[in-house]
Amino acid sequence: MPGWEARAVELLEAGAWQQAHEIVQHETSALAAWLHGIVHTLEGDLNNARYWYRKADRVFPGRDAVQGEIAAARRMARAGTEPGSA
Repeated sequence: MPGWEARAVELLEAGAWQQAHEIVQHETSALAAWLHGIVHTLEGDLNNARYWYRKADRVFPGRDAVQGEIAAARRMARAGTEPGSA
């Protein structure tokens, strides 16, 4: 897993969404957009989260799914794939 992705996911797992936001806001990939959506879900800014999920071409699953989303993002980052790729 490349450096920024690993660090962003670690921060999300720790609940440090502000620090994760500093990383993902400078990246342009679909994975970064998804992580950006997760950041705003943790923050409680669900309208902004929905925007970033759309940018990542993912369905926004709601606030209650955030821990599962973080786990899925970790798996995807480890595999080196992007959301929507198969």
